[in-house]
Amino acid sequence: MKTAIWLYLFIFVAFFDLHAQYPILSPFALSLGAAPSFIGLILGVYSITHLPGNLIAGYGVDKYGSKSFIVFSLIVAGIVLIFQSKVTDPWDLLVIRSISGFVLAFLSPACLSLLAKLAKDRIHQGKLMAGNGLVHTMASVVSPAAGAFLVAKLGFSTSFMLLGWGLIITGVLAFFGIQEKKLLQQAVALPEHADPHLPSAASGLSGEDGTIPWLFYGIPLALSCSQGILFFELPLVKESQGSILTSGILFSLVSLGALVTLSLLFLSKYSPFIRVVIGSLALALIFFGMSVNWMIPLFASLFLIGMAKGIIYPAIASALASVTSASRYGRVFSLLSISFSVGAFLGPILAGQLRLQTSPYFLAFLALMIALTLLPYRTLTTASA
Repeated sequence: MKTAIWLYLFIFVAFFDLHAQYPILSPFALSLGAAPSFIGLILGVYSITHLPGNLIAGYGVDKYGSKSFIVFSLIVAGIVLIFQSKVTDPWDLLVIRSISGFVLAFLSPACLSLLAKLAKDRIHQGKLMAGNGLVHTMASVVSPAAGAFLVAKLGFSTSFMLLGWGLIITGVLAFFGIQEKKLLQQAVALPEHADPHLPSAASGLSGEDGTIPWLFYGIPLALSCSQGILFFELPLVKESQGSILTSGILFSLVSLGALVTLSLLFLSKYSPFIRVVIGSLALALIFFGMSVNWMIPLFASLFLIGMAKGIIYPAIASALASVTSASRYGRVFSLLSISFSVGAFLGPILAGQLRLQTSPYFLAFLALMIALTLLPYRTLTTASA
């Protein structure tokens, strides 16, 4: 349990730093003279440079363990963020963000893999994944508004400097706080496919050959694509224009909504696959409503988006962990991170290029519906039987 608390701390700090930048990166890039389409590239390149890092982390975590990757990711990302505080040109910001995306790509697979190994059984594993989602959400609740407040009071440069030192200090704590060798000696080997809601390889997420169908990764890809579109669009909507603080509050509303559904612990009793499908469908419908300017105000819509995210994110991690052996956690969660990275890259790019031709929210709706249409629904019908 002590290791889980340490991991939750590192996840909290890392995602606090990441989400604190969401409402301030676009205005910061604008202050450097970047055009809206170039801002989309700046936001997207962070995610695309996740890919080589995710690939390295996938095999590296399984072979060498998680601790070194966690420490490296936190400390180097902090150093990069300090350099970001000195940037004066949009192209320099693009380079810095690409480096930051690479080094932080190791953190999520390493933390998720170590969390999964802490579990005593599949139910406990699901609770640990839900705890990861809860910590992630708590960080994202306060961080956008906190980042906007920091910039309002201290300016861009000092804010990035403080966030960078926060990551470095957390990386040092990770070096002393994670006792991975001792943990692995005490770890319990969980049987594969032990989730009562995912009874066998034929009826769970795993395919006939025991692997996870590639089409399942379309859901996290579409999910992160829709979120990338939202994060690009929010600082530019009329409600937040001219006010970084208001933009930060809008981002926090999404996280507050997620916090509500993450607090509903009884949801973990239901099949994670069913939760993924229902949550994704609800999210798609919300984006469609926003694209046609439905009667629900923006603040309420963002809260509903957060509630859907609170259902989907822990369910995806639980579903993957429940059908994966401990020796492959690193690779599976690295593939999950790759899916998130590709989607997060495509989202801002699409929004930046097409926002004058169509509503970016409709693009988010379209991405989610395509992913849902391509899902292997035999999993749902047999798991529900």
